[in-house]
Amino acid sequence: MEEKDKNIEESNHKEEKKDKKNCSYEKVKEQIIKVLQNVYDPEIPVDIWNLGLVYKLDIDKNYNVEIEMTLTAPGCPVAGDIIRDVYYNVSALPCVESVDVNLTFDPPWDQNMMTEEAKLQLGLM
Repeated sequence: MEEKDKNIEESNHKEEKKDKKNCSYEKVKEQIIKVLQNVYDPEIPVDIWNLGLVYKLDIDKNYNVEIEMTLTAPGCPVAGDIIRDVYYNVSALPCVESVDVNLTFDPPWDQNMMTEEAKLQLGLM
């Protein structure tokens, strides 16, 4: 590695550490929720957050994120795409150190897990 490239890499690494000092649990949680509100099941015009597909969102003190989520149906043909979108979009946030997305079907998803906003969007209220 050339000296110039090494300095750029070290500078970028220092900048990342500096960015983490400006992080807070609430700020990171808010950013993650905004990201999740931009991930959609292509068959349903409501985001995965408001559909109630995210069962658990844990953020530790080092900003390692664990997301436990489900899908509207176990045989969802775009399951891999949705999980990949969650992983990459949350990973891209500046304060997030790592992301672990776990898929579960226990409990199975049902319409009662949706927010009122989602129910209104789908004409269920």
